[in-house]
Amino acid sequence: MRSAGLARSSVARLRALTGRAGVVEVEGWAAWQGQRDDGAIESEQRVALRTPVVEFSVTGGERLGRVYWREVERITGRLVQARNRQGSIELRLLGAGPSLLRFGVPTIKATTTFVCCSYPIEGGLLARRPGGEITFAQTGDGSAVVRSTIRGFFPSLAARAGEPGWTGALYNRVQSRIHLAVSRRYFARLIAETHE
Repeated sequence: MRSAGLARSSVARLRALTGRAGVVEVEGWAAWQGQRDDGAIESEQRVALRTPVVEFSVTGGERLGRVYWREVERITGRLVQARNRQGSIELRLLGAGPSLLRFGVPTIKATTTFVCCSYPIEGGLLARRPGGEITFAQTGDGSAVVRSTIRGFFPSLAARAGEPGWTGALYNRVQSRIHLAVSRRYFARLIAETHE
């Protein structure tokens, strides 16, 4: 990895995002991001919880994906809308504008202690080329860890392989920060909906 960083957010920040102090049962939050030598981005945000926020089932996996796309719309004020096309997802400006990112039909896996929903990244204006995936997962037996992970993504705005890191400043300062903000809101939404 050419660059990697570790960021931690306080429990209070996640509580503030839910708007209901005292309800959130958060054990910890962590995030990291790096760029491989081939230019692909890898990142993960995770939160440890005292109890699971979705069922360990296909239904739980579907919910992990559905809630994330709703948070993308909410955080952008619906400027970016998620369009479901026979299971695949397109993020479009105002719902009808150009496709910013396209995701294939998700793969959902579930056991008694693991559930995940993984979307292959198929393209769009913000992807230099198809490749990689975004995965939402929950693991645990009693307590739980929820993750939002991107692997093998080639963003148009990131530094290309062999180029200096500063050439990807637009990705680092805008697109990755938006993803981090969506992930925080996503975790908070899952937690808040669990306690409703």
